[in-house]
Amino acid sequence: MSLDPRLYDIIKSPVITEKATLLSEHNKVVFKVASTATKPQIKEAVEKLFDVKVKSVNTLVTKGKVKIFRGTRGQRSDVKKAIVTLEEGQLIDVTTGL
Repeated sequence: MSLDPRLYDIIKSPVITEKATLLSEHNKVVFKVASTATKPQIKEAVEKLFDVKVKSVNTLVTKGKVKIFRGTRGQRSDVKKAIVTLEEGQLIDVTTGL
């Protein structure tokens, strides 16, 4: 069975931060996702790619900041994140990669 390559376009990468690690203790995993991705698409992509059951999906958009580096102004891109809550007993190890 081959996976749909569009699933990899929806989920870009896992977020590995201190907050995301703390959330993993509560059966939650954080991913950077495509800005056009909807909650049902994210749920389907995670279930098919990682072979787990998803309870819910919460999304948020982190707005890009203006940063100055060596006197040059730059604008960070907006990033959409998805906090995926897994069913009890399900597990995704994001440190191994896809």
